[in-house]
Amino acid sequence: MHIIAAKAVAFKEALDPSFKAYQRQVVDNASLLASLLMDNGIRLVSGGTDNHLMLVNLSNKGISGKDAEAMLGLAGITVNKNSVPNDPLGPSVTSGVRIGTPLLTSRGMGKNEMHEVASCICDVIDKKCDVEKVRSRVMALCRAFPLYGTNRNL
Repeated sequence: MHIIAAKAVAFKEALDPSFKAYQRQVVDNASLLASLLMDNGIRLVSGGTDNHLMLVNLSNKGISGKDAEAMLGLAGITVNKNSVPNDPLGPSVTSGVRIGTPLLTSRGMGKNEMHEVASCICDVIDKKCDVEKVRSRVMALCRAFPLYGTNRNL
């Protein structure tokens, strides 16, 4: 019964006109984030994105997906290690990570914040600065855009 109730709530939210605007913002945020990452030398498997997520190929960065997931996690950025096509490292280590924008959008983040998110991701992957410094920047974003409160879109 709890699954039926969850579906009912999801369908009710999807019927609200604001849901379409929210979904558009999720895709716009993902598109911008993908472009910013690529501008900073991070390769995406598809060369961009048309939806809410992107698959990053880290094989040119000298870092595995498993290590990138751990390092970004220490910085307060949640991603998932993910295999890329013809992945030489295999599924337990991987050469890629998957990044999505729904939660960022639900927090109320938009174009300006995608620039900061991309910068934080690139700084960790390229080891441009200490992970703790990036974590401070991520926590500042999280405080400015709380998960629950006035910035929540749904």
